[in-house]
Amino acid sequence: MSAAPLRTSSHALLSVFAANGIDRVFLVPGESYLGILDALFDFPGIDVVTCRHEAGAGFMACADGRLTRRPAAVLVSRGPGASNAAIAVHTAQQDAIPLILVVGQVPTADLRREAFQEIDYGRMYGSIAKWVVEATAPEQLPELAFKAIRVATSGTPGPVVLVIPEDIQQQALAFDPTGWMAGDAVPALPQAAALAQLRTLLEDAQRPLLIAGGSFDRPGGREALCEFAHAWQLPVALSFRRQDLFHAHDPLHVGDLGLANPAHQMAALRDSDLIVALGTRMGDITTQSYTFPDLPRPRQRFVHCYPDPHFVGQHFVPDLALVCDPVLVAQSCLPARPPAAAGRAEWLERLRGIHQDIARWPDAVAGEGVEFGEVARALAERASPETIVCVDAGTFAAPVYRHFPFAFPQRLMAPLSGAMGYGVPAAIATQLRLPDASVVCLVGDGGFLMTGNEMIAAVERRLPILFVVSNNDCYGSIRLHQQRHYPGRTVGTSLTNPDFVQLARAFGVQAERVEHAQQVGPALERGLAHELPYLIEVASRLSGAPPRDM
Repeated sequence: MSAAPLRTSSHALLSVFAANGIDRVFLVPGESYLGILDALFDFPGIDVVTCRHEAGAGFMACADGRLTRRPAAVLVSRGPGASNAAIAVHTAQQDAIPLILVVGQVPTADLRREAFQEIDYGRMYGSIAKWVVEATAPEQLPELAFKAIRVATSGTPGPVVLVIPEDIQQQALAFDPTGWMAGDAVPALPQAAALAQLRTLLEDAQRPLLIAGGSFDRPGGREALCEFAHAWQLPVALSFRRQDLFHAHDPLHVGDLGLANPAHQMAALRDSDLIVALGTRMGDITTQSYTFPDLPRPRQRFVHCYPDPHFVGQHFVPDLALVCDPVLVAQSCLPARPPAAAGRAEWLERLRGIHQDIARWPDAVAGEGVEFGEVARALAERASPETIVCVDAGTFAAPVYRHFPFAFPQRLMAPLSGAMGYGVPAAIATQLRLPDASVVCLVGDGGFLMTGNEMIAAVERRLPILFVVSNNDCYGSIRLHQQRHYPGRTVGTSLTNPDFVQLARAFGVQAERVEHAQQVGPALERGLAHELPYLIEVASRLSGAPPRDM
């Protein structure tokens, strides 16, 4: 027996979303998509998260899409709303996150007539979205929603922009949602000959290096990565901001490839004779501005595996190019017996020792204000196995990336795009999606005042998020680079801040201020134990040099 027909084109659109697991939408309401907003009333299974700014809504969707691996939906109005949401499209593209941005548009009769708040979104988003499509008839809505889901999740996941004029959202449309499920994409299998070639390369290598990327951030991915690395005794270096893919205390963990790894570490990694890059796009940061490995043909044997042909061999010529699922490669390419390369143990010890020296927590330094590394260290000591750390952009984040020993199911939620304002919205979305997790948001004073207003959602929904605001009264990372390149000429980087404790209390959030290092631990314990949102303002110190990672 078929389902009862739905009433309008917007109902058809939302039924396709619901059939494909989209159970939450993030939005700022607007009159240009009132038809869709009205239809949401009839979908109680879709949680509507009302946000205060489209950037906040978009960052929430990016975090949710990363956690679920399903497209997260953002609904915004035309013109100003769509412009504010552009940061989410950029972040989803940079981070390879499935996202669907639904934009209300001017009526079809006014298209391309320079109407009020009209934008040509194909031109606006064309270089950062995987697909931009503008509906022109109500019966197109379910089909375009279906295709948007497929495009957002296929190959390299990313953002799709679905533009819907306001006058095609409420027409009667008989639509049966049965059968409109996109299903999971079938992963590409590695060829037997390619796997045999990879086994030979791994058997012959004396100093191999495995670079693991975001494709392993999925159920079973981390386990496959761990088994593959241990079976072949491969040192594992993680791609940019993927610290939660591999247990930090695993003896095969040799660090991550970030914004500026120390020269002696990179010299050691360059001494490898085989690089196996699995599940990473080998972008500019992971490759140290395209200097590791050598461009265009690496001095080592080089294997690159990624499910999207656009990225395999894009910059570096591989000896073995695998356009297939990296997880399946890891699962299918286990050795018949442990490798017996004579120098493998010494090689592992060398790389692991360098990483341990880099990752060792630094000694506390006396002085005015709190070194934010002390906050990160105290949090690591008190973190539960389910702690998820949502990190905004800024100097305060450097010790988290460098020293925090992530061990899954602990998670790092940080934007590869380096976008400020990500932290608070990401924490909201994370706690909504994983209500039993311990969610901590680390954010600077600059980033907090970009999207900190979204904290009201934590109050509304009684989410026990711990917000930690690093307050150094400046845009810290830019100030440090400013001091390095233009000493004595500080301009544009100072901030006049509010009382963050009083601000949080005005939102209904319990809050306190920390001014000395010895106050950090007890404050974190109070915040982590609190069953409602809690904010700690840290009077933090600006370090003296640009950080290795931000």
